[in-house]
Amino acid sequence: MFHVELRQFLHVARVFNLTREELDARILHPWVNGDSIALQDRSWSAEKSKLTIVEGPELDAGDLGLGRGWGNAVREGQDVTAALVGQAQRQVGPSPADELKQDILAAAQLSPLPLRAVVELVAVRNPQRRPSELVAVTEQAVWELLHHGSLAMFRGDRPVDRDHWQQVLLSWPSWIDAGPSEVTVSAVLER
Repeated sequence: MFHVELRQFLHVARVFNLTREELDARILHPWVNGDSIALQDRSWSAEKSKLTIVEGPELDAGDLGLGRGWGNAVREGQDVTAALVGQAQRQVGPSPADELKQDILAAAQLSPLPLRAVVELVAVRNPQRRPSELVAVTEQAVWELLHHGSLAMFRGDRPVDRDHWQQVLLSWPSWIDAGPSEVTVSAVLER
């Protein structure tokens, strides 16, 4: 059986004695898909909550009474959170953010891509998003790709040093300027 705790700041919700099918349907699939989980009159999201899953024996009413349920679940069971969340993520496949980063890399492999063109690429994938959201999503994706070593950043024809990435990405002119000092990104080809 599986026992689950969701924790967000001062709030805690627990559910006990779930089958694997119930765990997948009620907790794991929504969690890895970025959907909210409705549990004990609250909505829980992966961005704001901590999930713990314990696998152990079924707990009867005596084991759950007087607030002893979670202590008994942890004492008699094993924390399987990382393994089950990882397994569920592999089944779901790449996240929308991962797909977006792959699109950016593919476009940046063809030729240097100005930051404003990266935003346009994101807008094509997400036409329902506000402009501010598009820039935020793009900034995060570029930041992660730079730190992963998949992208290189240039101002004009000069590489931007790693110590200056943040300063460049947080500067509005970097996202709109064209011309000789335009900021571009290029895919780093593996050697």
